[in-house]
Amino acid sequence: MKYIAEINVMPLKALLDPQGKAVGMVMQNNGFAEVDNVRIGKHITLEIEAPTKEIAMERVNEACSKVLSNPIMEGYDYRIVEA
Repeated sequence: MKYIAEINVMPLKALLDPQGKAVGMVMQNNGFAEVDNVRIGKHITLEIEAPTKEIAMERVNEACSKVLSNPIMEGYDYRIVEA
């Protein structure tokens, strides 16, 4: 069966996010005073073939921890649906 994984990789909350800080400052300077604490990450979509959703989740988790994120600096979450 084919599944679609929607993955979000974000900097860990304890770490400084220079890109998010820069975007937040630009937003403040452009009239978005209500915006604060901008964090910039990555959104990844992939298709995976697996016999069950549980196996697809295991493989996506493995891909996230080994390839798609840097566990020292980033965390991730994902959701999987049938294609």
